[in-house]
Amino acid sequence: MPYAIRHELWSLLRLAGPLIAAQIANVLMTFTDTLMMGKLGPQALAGGALGSTIYTFTSVVCMGVMAAVGTLAAVRHGAGDAAEVSRLTQAGLWVGWVLSLLAALMLWNIAPLLRVFGQAPDNVESARQFLLFVPLALPGFLSFMVLRGFTSAIGRTGPVMAIAAGGALTNYLLNDALIEGWFGLPRLGLAGIGLTTALVSNCMAVMMAWHVRRHRAYAPYSLRKGLARPQHRAIKDVLRLGLPIGGTYAVESALFAFASLCMGALGNTQMAAHQIALQSVIVAFMVPVGLSYALSMRIGQHLGGGRLLEVRRAGRLGIGFGALCMLGFATLFWLAPGWVVGLYLEDGDPAYQGVIALAIKLLAIAAVFELFDGIQSIAMGAIRGLGDARTTFLMGLFCYWGVGAPATWLLAFHYGWGAQGVWWGLAIGLAVAAIGMTLAFEYKCAGMLVTSRQRGSALAQAL
Repeated sequence: MPYAIRHELWSLLRLAGPLIAAQIANVLMTFTDTLMMGKLGPQALAGGALGSTIYTFTSVVCMGVMAAVGTLAAVRHGAGDAAEVSRLTQAGLWVGWVLSLLAALMLWNIAPLLRVFGQAPDNVESARQFLLFVPLALPGFLSFMVLRGFTSAIGRTGPVMAIAAGGALTNYLLNDALIEGWFGLPRLGLAGIGLTTALVSNCMAVMMAWHVRRHRAYAPYSLRKGLARPQHRAIKDVLRLGLPIGGTYAVESALFAFASLCMGALGNTQMAAHQIALQSVIVAFMVPVGLSYALSMRIGQHLGGGRLLEVRRAGRLGIGFGALCMLGFATLFWLAPGWVVGLYLEDGDPAYQGVIALAIKLLAIAAVFELFDGIQSIAMGAIRGLGDARTTFLMGLFCYWGVGAPATWLLAFHYGWGAQGVWWGLAIGLAVAAIGMTLAFEYKCAGMLVTSRQRGSALAQAL
């Protein structure tokens, strides 16, 4: 392997490794919340899951907006502009705090809307209990995401992993304490699970801020100076790139929500099998998510430094390596689906035989599904690294809702493929997205290189 490729791949993986670990820690926090809801009984699990779904969707969209900070900061870091990196991070913090307020007000007042959409009164009440404290997590969560983007942009992702891992462990212990009433603590039920999320998220943000303030690696970046007076231009830059990213996250999340609704219409067995297969896919998906974030940073650094050939090399390496990783997961799902399902359900329980059999079939489809999902996610990150989120939003809107959703509905209901039709429909939409996003990245890189050569020729002629 040539040195340039080996060096670029190592640099990318050094960024991506801690980010992947942090993503897995985040999934573990969500899994812990679900586990604790199950301890409270079926009703709490159903209503709590409703509230958790609403909060997760809201936080993911807000997180997408905050993802712009890391990309923009990486470009300015590559150009050696520490002052602009600081200004963009400050702007991101203010955008996150305003978004937190707006999202919290929406979450606290969403119960009437749930009733309008026909949700059972008991589930609405349980969701309301969970949503009582959990919106208070948003300021800390989004602040942590901004600081994560900042520190990743300058090539330091290790602290993100350490703090996220500590947060996941603390989340489990504090959740259990408030569920079981350890040391005389009150048993707060669903409200306690939401309170735990709020406390842990804000503590993670404080720890990240403390690390940034104390470590000498961040000395060139003055985040406190001028924080009370953020620059409007920097805020506009964050929103210009961040809003389309948030929109992309929204339409993709909505596609999977649509798939869940289709499964619910097919029956309880289909819905249960879908949830098991989907949880397995989500865990594996954290690898391309981490790679996507890292690739955005790496491409941004090269772009800021004017290294256009390295931009293309990094993108190709990231997409290719991600595809290779997802082929590994695809092989696992194809060759050992029974073992994967066995992590969730006992094979000998006759009550779950139908669920197990269907989940195994869905995981076989996931072998195809996962490959395309990983590629499209990483290619999307590569395009965002070029400072373009509008393309990914428009392509995502077309691929997810112009292709994926109609294919899901037609295969599941019109052609009678049932649950497997839902997953094949998702796979088709993601395949189109993977091909489209990869070609879009190549097209944009080619255009940038041609423009650079033309400018070089014009300059040479002028001299």
